[in-house]
Amino acid sequence: MKRFDISVVGELNADLILYGLPPVLETEREHLASDFAMTLGSSSAIFAHNISLLGSRVGFTSCIGGDPLGKFCVDRLSESGVDVSGVKILPGKTTGITVILPLGKQRQILTYLGTTLDLHFAHLDLDYLRSAPHFHLSSFFLLRGLRPKLPELFFQMKQSGLTTSLDTNDDPENLWADDIRSVLKRVDVFLPNEREACKLTGTGDVQDALDALSQLVPIVVIKCGPKGAIAKRGKDQFHVASLLVRPVDTIGAGDSFNAGFLHKFILGANLQDCLEYGNAAAGLSTTRAGGTEAFRDRRHCEAFLQTNHIRCTNP
Repeated sequence: MKRFDISVVGELNADLILYGLPPVLETEREHLASDFAMTLGSSSAIFAHNISLLGSRVGFTSCIGGDPLGKFCVDRLSESGVDVSGVKILPGKTTGITVILPLGKQRQILTYLGTTLDLHFAHLDLDYLRSAPHFHLSSFFLLRGLRPKLPELFFQMKQSGLTTSLDTNDDPENLWADDIRSVLKRVDVFLPNEREACKLTGTGDVQDALDALSQLVPIVVIKCGPKGAIAKRGKDQFHVASLLVRPVDTIGAGDSFNAGFLHKFILGANLQDCLEYGNAAAGLSTTRAGGTEAFRDRRHCEAFLQTNHIRCTNP
């Protein structure tokens, strides 16, 4: 019997979200927000938090500073049921933060990486990570201290019999370097969004990107926002349309999709059911501010998933 259902490695920081901003932000002007929220941020942590509240047992590895912001992040993860014994506290270091400025249908995202840069291979307890049948990593391009050793890490997980998954997220340098390919060789499920898939393959067409990536990874899932999601395994292709939800906030929707998809994948569900449950989890995420608040409201979470998963699996 494994200790966890999934082990996760990645970054850990908070999100500060300012709402009600003017559509244009002028320099040297003081602009006023009508509201703000501070929530658990970072792709890896949002994913771990939400898949835990969906019912998966999660072991999480990251590092934080010895500051109140780091404590806030760890407390939020712990409240969701995530095991945080793999999180290393680095005294004298500063936990990262992301400031998000929603501007109409788009948003500006400003991140201070903080201790994300300090996460190295030496911080990882490989036995802890092996205490699950599945391993997941997010934010490949942000984990700069760990990145040179990620091929070895995925190799170790595969050698130990784990299935693996990866979401690269955005590359702030917009380089999309080829070292990602040495990691993809050891990935069972790859979960980029449409833009990331096209950037990685050098194409402007999502179908071409899907076809190219499926030559490297057994299961490729591409999140396409309002167009839903598509997946390919071998010659078989799958699609799910997005739910009709009036979004409050789309922050963390992709990470929530990953949580729903992988929760079902680990349980052995078929690929179409994994897609549909991921889609429902993404829709749920958009109904509250931030990437985790909709999942923290247990009654709302359960009612939404039950209603919308039934709707999308039995049209």
